[in-house]
Amino acid sequence: MNFLIRFGCHGSTWELDYDKETDYLSSITETVDVAGFESIDIQVSLLGRFKNSPLALKKELESRNLKLAALTIPFSWKELQESEEEKAKANYYIDYVQNFKGAILNIAPRVLENKNQLSEKQDNIINCANNLAKRALIQGVDCSFHPSSPENAPFRSPEDYQRLFEGLNSAYIGYTPDAGHIMMGGMNVLNTFEKYREWIKHVHFKDASSNMEWKKMGTGEIQFVEIVKYLKATHYSGWIMMEEETDESSNNPAQAINDISKYIKRNLIPLL
Repeated sequence: MNFLIRFGCHGSTWELDYDKETDYLSSITETVDVAGFESIDIQVSLLGRFKNSPLALKKELESRNLKLAALTIPFSWKELQESEEEKAKANYYIDYVQNFKGAILNIAPRVLENKNQLSEKQDNIINCANNLAKRALIQGVDCSFHPSSPENAPFRSPEDYQRLFEGLNSAYIGYTPDAGHIMMGGMNVLNTFEKYREWIKHVHFKDASSNMEWKKMGTGEIQFVEIVKYLKATHYSGWIMMEEETDESSNNPAQAINDISKYIKRNLIPLL
C-alpha cells in the first residue's frame, strides 16, 4: 500500500471565531494555492457564497488544483441526544461533503460555559458525536473528533482524553490531534500522538510553548519533526493541516501561511 502524508491549511489562521460568518473564501484559496499547499480544512462559517453551493466550491477548488480535506463543524450538544436543529445542521453538511471525494467532517465541540457536572456534559457530547458519525458513515462520510484547549474546553486534560476515548466508538469516528491544543492543555504532544495513534484520521499542526503561548510555526516547543517521523513510520496516510494562532497571523494571515510553507518545505517535507 502506498502511504502518503500531504499538507494543507486550516481556516483558523484567518478566523478564530467559528461563528463569524465571512465571504472571502476565494481569497483564502488563492493564498493557499500560491503558498504551495494542496488542500483546505475550513470551518463552515467561512463558506460564504459557497454555503448553499457545494458544486460552486468544487469548481473553485479545482481551478486552483486544491482539495477539500475537511469541513470543521462546531457543536454544543447540551443534551444526550442531538436537537432537531443540530441534527439538521449535521445532516446538511454530511450531504454537502459527499460532493468532495475523500473529504471528512471534523467535529469540534464548543467550549463550555462552565465545568459544572462535567462528566454529564462530556457524555452528552460523546453520545451525539457517535450518533452523527454513524449516520455519516452510512452515507460514506468519515468523521473525526477535534478536542481543543481553552480552560472550559470539555476535553483538554489526560483524564478528559481517557473519558473521551473510552466513550467514542472507533467503528464510526476517528481523532484529529491538534498539536497546539495538546501542548496548551499541558500534555506531551508526541506521547499523545503515540497513545492514540490507532484513532488518528486527520491532523492539525500549530505551534505553542509550554508556558501556554501560541507561537509562530517552528519557534515554539512542539517537536513537529519527530511527530512527522513517527506518523510516517506508523504508515499514517492523510492530511496534516497547518495553522497559526499568533497576533501576527491574525493581522496578516497570508504572510503567516507563506512563512509556514517555507517551514514545512525546509523541515518536514524532506522527511517524507
